[in-house]
Formats: sequence, C-alpha cells, structure tokens
Amino acid sequence: MHELSLAEEVCRMARERLAVETASSAGAARLLELGLEVGDDAGVEVESLRFCVEALLSAPPFEGARAAVVRVPGDVLRLTYLEIDDGGAND
Repeated sequence: MHELSLAEEVCRMARERLAVETASSAGAARLLELGLEVGDDAGVEVESLRFCVEALLSAPPFEGARAAVVRVPGDVLRLTYLEIDDGGAND
C-alpha cells in the first residue's frame, strides 16, 4: 500500500512547515487543514490516501487537522496548501 508512504511524506512536509512557523512565532503553531490534489491518472487509490492522511492527522502534532482531498484530471499528486494557526492576532 504505497498510499501510506505518500501520506507519511505529506505529513512530513507539514511537520517541517509547522516547525518553521513555531520557530518564527511567539507560540506553537497548529495545523488546521491541508489540501491535496490527486490526479485521476496518478496511480493513487484516493480513498485509501484520504484514510491514511486522516489517520496520521489524528495523532500529534496534528490533532484535529482536516484533509481536503480534491480529484483533478491528469497524473498530479500535489500538496496545495497548509492552513496554519500561528496564534497571531489576525487569525
């Protein structure tokens, strides 16, 4: 099941970004949502990937984060955005 490996890589990228946000802000940053685009021809079982990502997001440091998985034409697999709460006044 390579979807688990893909989900782990997506979460690794999110964890790195959270570390950067936490280091640059006064408090701990928290991931609220991540967006993924999955192409119809990407060779990925979308529901399996969604399940794996959501399972990983239920554990620290992501508790409560959501995954927005969107199917698109083509063979892409793309992390499109991370919505992060850095605890700032503008959030």
